[in-house]
Amino acid sequence: MRADPELVEQAVEVLLDPALEPIVELVLTTHDGVYEARSVDGAVRFTREPEGHGWRYDVKETEGANPIAEQAVDRFAGLESELANRYPPRADNAYPHAYEQVAQLFDAVHSPDVCVLHTAAHNWEDHGGHRGEHGSMDVVQARAPFIAAGAGIRSLGLVDRAARLVDVAPTVCAALGVAPTPGVGLNGLPRDDAYLDRQDGEVLDEILDPARRPRHVVAFLLDGTNPNVLYAMAARGEAPNVARLMEMGTSFRFGAMAGLPTVTLANHTSNLTGAYPGHHQVLHNAWYDRHAAQQVITNSPATWPTAMQWMAGGIGTIHTAVHRTWDDAFTASVNEPCDVGADYSTFDFFRRGEIPPIPDSPEGLPHTTERFVRPVKEYRWSSIVDHMGVEQAVGIWGGRYRDASYPPPRFMWVNFTLTDSAFHDGGPHSDIAAAAVHDTDARVGEVLAAVERAGVFDDTAFFLVADHGMEETDPSVTGDWDVALRESGLPFRDEGYGFVYLGTHVLRADGAALA
Repeated sequence: MRADPELVEQAVEVLLDPALEPIVELVLTTHDGVYEARSVDGAVRFTREPEGHGWRYDVKETEGANPIAEQAVDRFAGLESELANRYPPRADNAYPHAYEQVAQLFDAVHSPDVCVLHTAAHNWEDHGGHRGEHGSMDVVQARAPFIAAGAGIRSLGLVDRAARLVDVAPTVCAALGVAPTPGVGLNGLPRDDAYLDRQDGEVLDEILDPARRPRHVVAFLLDGTNPNVLYAMAARGEAPNVARLMEMGTSFRFGAMAGLPTVTLANHTSNLTGAYPGHHQVLHNAWYDRHAAQQVITNSPATWPTAMQWMAGGIGTIHTAVHRTWDDAFTASVNEPCDVGADYSTFDFFRRGEIPPIPDSPEGLPHTTERFVRPVKEYRWSSIVDHMGVEQAVGIWGGRYRDASYPPPRFMWVNFTLTDSAFHDGGPHSDIAAAAVHDTDARVGEVLAAVERAGVFDDTAFFLVADHGMEETDPSVTGDWDVALRESGLPFRDEGYGFVYLGTHVLRADGAALA
């Protein structure tokens, strides 16, 4: 049950108080098929109509300045440009695919009544005080790296191009030669050329070389990695394995844009399914289930193994697409929560009540920066987790892991977590972020070496992406819009921070938010 429009309008007025402008960038709502994006100095209302496999967006009304009119994918591309534009104000920012992003979010049955997007500068002091942040749809927070190399990939170098993360899964499938099948497109209408059951993205044909079709694909996800930082480190020789992939193939200077909200589980799932968060419905790291009247949390060690229970029906993954074409193919999901259809999955161990061998500490582990692995808890834990992932990936490519034998995977997905931890801790331009890229690059190198030892390197395509970007915050810009909402007396709950649900039905009898 969605909130009464009058209650929504009251909340929007509170959130657009000029006093909150330093922390509130945009406020998004929908009602009766009309989508709205508002800021303190302008608003736009738009609708959509089916066009091809997607949508045509029609602006119906603007007041003042259209706050999402600027949708340039190349804004702040390149490290120098980003460093010269720290904490960009709304008037200077860009929101790639903004109409598409807003509309898809509200397609989800559990989408919020109001979505609040924080400013580039906002530092969540009360919720961790991260120097690096994401979640908004501004270009730096949305922009993930995109690198493709190896068999079946054209060697075009670093090109002035952008993609979307929902394009990753159909492109991987097309590269492998997965057979197209009838499916559903972005607008929910049938399409006969789909690779995924629900395919919001499109194949990046321009990077594919069908004459060199790969036998295998290995994809790496470097969680929370800012591509401006990654590409610059590769160019300086500080990430030699990433540089090797970039030299072999094609990389997009303007990156691949995450879906709104630009957060972890939502876009891990988009990478593997080719569907936006509003369609696969792993909607955020936390949201409110209206039907069950309960909070859903997916992004925690306790909930990652079972997070895919929230994925909507009618959604496929790269794993299921590969098996549809080759029923004898073997696929592997290493340290990746979106593992639906994989023959091997790290999280299967946990779901079976087993625990794979996890080192007690990072002491003596390779590829760990001592300066940070000792004092920073998150760096230490992520180093252990990522080392465990490398052991699994290398073991599988070597034919054996934990006393079980494995054939060479037709498709393997490997998730690395350290980059997200470090980029949050110090911000994308910090020493700790650089150390995380260096350590993770070495782990990528271990997997590349294992593929070479298996004798199939020349028959393998490699993809390297992230789930979102990461933007530096300003420690002096703090605050929480929940304070203003509470003072207004409105009944609300704020999940994942930014997903505002309104009405007495989201509160307990004592007025507190339902857990």
